[in-house]
Amino acid sequence: MNIDLETRINDSSSEDLRLVLRLAAFNNLIQNELRNRLRLQFDMTAPRYELLAQLSTETQGLKMGELSDRLMVSNGNITAISLQLEKAGLISRATNRQDRRSTFIKMTAKGKKIFAKMEVAYNQWIEELLNQLSKQSKEQLHQHLDEAKQAVSATLLTNNEN
Repeated sequence: MNIDLETRINDSSSEDLRLVLRLAAFNNLIQNELRNRLRLQFDMTAPRYELLAQLSTETQGLKMGELSDRLMVSNGNITAISLQLEKAGLISRATNRQDRRSTFIKMTAKGKKIFAKMEVAYNQWIEELLNQLSKQSKEQLHQHLDEAKQAVSATLLTNNEN
């Protein structure tokens, strides 16, 4: 029996709470396994992998603030993670000549090579973890989650306007 966030559910729990806890439990299950595999196979943390993933499609690099926004973490977290990746030779950091307050982060050739291997493995792990779901189930789940994301985003937008 798995012990997870859904153990909070009781007879008085709303369907909305049940849904949110189910999504969180599902996400935690997947993320914990991916974290373990990244650590064991590549000696890589999930936050470092996610930072590299954001940089992988940005040939010019990104400002630290942009990375912070994309990863939804503080600039301090980005600084700490980027220092570790720079020390390993996977990224380079450079101060913007026009705006000395802005630091650009860019993946190095070594970082690109290592990330390419990690990305292949990461995608295979996800496929392996979800291989028991039918294609139709995956498509329906994706569609329903898209609807839910849009609905929550609209609610947040409306609430922020008030």
